[in-house]
Amino acid sequence: MLGRVANTIYWMNRYLERAENYARFMDVNFNLSLELPPNETEQWKPLVAITGDWKLFQSLYSDLEKNKVIHFLTFDENNPNSICNCISNARENARAIRPEITKEVWEQINALYYMVKDGSEKKTFTDNNLRSFFSEIKKGCQLLYGMYDATMSRNEAWHFGKLGQAIERADKTSRVLDVKYHLLLGSPKDIGSSLDLIQWAALLKSVSAYDMYRKKYGKLTASDIAQFLILDTTFPRSILACLIRAERSLISLSGSSFGFNNLAQKQLGSLKSQLEYVAIEDIIKTGLHEYLDDIQQKLNSISTAIYDSFFSLENQVNS
Repeated sequence: MLGRVANTIYWMNRYLERAENYARFMDVNFNLSLELPPNETEQWKPLVAITGDWKLFQSLYSDLEKNKVIHFLTFDENNPNSICNCISNARENARAIRPEITKEVWEQINALYYMVKDGSEKKTFTDNNLRSFFSEIKKGCQLLYGMYDATMSRNEAWHFGKLGQAIERADKTSRVLDVKYHLLLGSPKDIGSSLDLIQWAALLKSVSAYDMYRKKYGKLTASDIAQFLILDTTFPRSILACLIRAERSLISLSGSSFGFNNLAQKQLGSLKSQLEYVAIEDIIKTGLHEYLDDIQQKLNSISTAIYDSFFSLENQVNS
């Protein structure tokens, strides 16, 4: 497969995963805002922080309030990571590699694009309209994931798509957990309070982990939630589970399950092994924020290595 085509499939899936994550964060935050005192900074700034686009937001808006955050993350054309831009970019990528995907996948991406486009053209939204809008985005993306899995052959195109999805998902899970630990908890005295428990429950719901967490652990505790979202091997949105899924695709694409054939395989295998042989107590002792920040930096390095190993013109010439 040409590196250009592989890169397009990889990013098509990353954009879709990013859009679905943003829609989930926004929907959960609406629920959370109903249960907390009306402090807009505490409720809405973390959403921008999760995306890593806080500096861009500050450059575009003079102050932070609910409607501006919603517009920035959902509709703003100046934000390359807004939901509308992510869905639009995913559709453009799908159009560019139309022969590589199935009719069902293309039609669903198209339907999702026009649904989001119609939403962006509305001048006003009520909270209920927005929640329905975010719900439709989540459903549309999840339907697309199902079609991708149900209609695509397990070939290189499928593996590049799943690789992109897994890397994006791992990154967003790490950011959600980091923001709760680093921003939402305003004071040590709040630990164990009703506010703290509400926030932890909202965090789990924002990555669709609440039901599976309660089934496994029952009581909400910071260490168990961190354990579940970082180190669990069976929950599909935990960081380690995402890395396991990504490694399977990299093994198939690289042609070797022993050692490594490229830098991407080496770096991803190293990070996966790091998580497989660490205890949550060691992570907390090191510092949860510091540990998650290190994971995010390594995921960025893995993404760069994937590009260098599979997509770059130099790699294609050498191969």
